[in-house]
Amino acid sequence: MHKRTFLITSAAALAFAGAALTGCTTTTTSGKADAGAVRTEIDNGVDSTLNRLYAEVKGSRELVAKSNAVLVFPRVLAAGLVVGGEYGKGALRVKSEHGGYYSMASASVGLQAGAQSKAVVLLFMTQEAFSKFGQSKGWTAGVDASVAVIKVGVNGEVDTATANSPVQALVLTNAGLMANLTLEGTKVSRLDL
Repeated sequence: MHKRTFLITSAAALAFAGAALTGCTTTTTSGKADAGAVRTEIDNGVDSTLNRLYAEVKGSRELVAKSNAVLVFPRVLAAGLVVGGEYGKGALRVKSEHGGYYSMASASVGLQAGAQSKAVVLLFMTQEAFSKFGQSKGWTAGVDASVAVIKVGVNGEVDTATANSPVQALVLTNAGLMANLTLEGTKVSRLDL
């Protein structure tokens, strides 16, 4: 009986996650995504996320400026019940120039319920880390590179002296910057938009 309950709960969670993530695309009346509208939505979201980051986190503008590239996912949706998933679309900026569109996805199992949204900003601080990312067909955090989630000091400022990992991340929610999470196992893939 427990196995059946688990299967039903898992199926419901996956259906819920799928339904939540389906709303992440802009579609035309034919049901196909309008690539131009998706690109515009992503670009506007990237600009908005970076502006919010700079306004809310002291030292973040300088940290982004020191990076070789920044990959911004303005809206990563997480949904699930027992089995959950996260998905978002974003854009790469290389010294303020456009560098392509990407998706990020991860799955998790454990006690979770509901849906939430967050923004994820990945900073490639070294040329070596950025080159490895650029050469990969599908890059996975924790496998292809370890990703350090940046912490903010008590003064509300990024400590740029200790933020020295080759790949760093900032995660923003409606409540502000998150520090106690991991992006390990998150897969990043290039989108053809």
